[in-house]
Amino acid sequence: MIRKATAADIPDVAGIYEAVASKEVERPMTGWKVGIYPTGRDAMESLEKGHLFVMEQDGYIVATGRINQIQQPEYALCDWLYKAPDEQVMVLHTLCVDPDWSGRGCASEFLRFYEEYAREHGCTCLRIDTNAINTIARAMYAKFGYREAGIVHCTFNGIDGIDLVMLEKSV
Repeated sequence: MIRKATAADIPDVAGIYEAVASKEVERPMTGWKVGIYPTGRDAMESLEKGHLFVMEQDGYIVATGRINQIQQPEYALCDWLYKAPDEQVMVLHTLCVDPDWSGRGCASEFLRFYEEYAREHGCTCLRIDTNAINTIARAMYAKFGYREAGIVHCTFNGIDGIDLVMLEKSV
């Protein structure tokens, strides 16, 4: 089940963020850094804005993401194929699966939820970003029909040297 997060979910969301960021030492994939991004404070800010969603399985929070219509400033540096007014664009940020639940289809299910949520809210253009080193996410997004619109080299969410891949899909 995927639902809007509650305040009670914040410790679990923060724990997932930390677990994923901690794995970066072994195998860099997201470019996230413990204590910098994402953090429990980021989750709380998203919760307060009504943008934080969680996936619950067997009573556990196993995945999380932020869904809204806010395009990061770096998005303006991309030459998007699908031009749309801001009110027609839905964005998925910080899609994150608990490493203990990795490989069980959680990210794919979350992505399907995001697409349906966008349709229900009248959006015709979907956008996502990911770090260029995140080949697993890039392959999943391609499988779902997202096209890579460009790569922006930047400091992103307080982390230097990110090659931010911009992805889009028209629905």
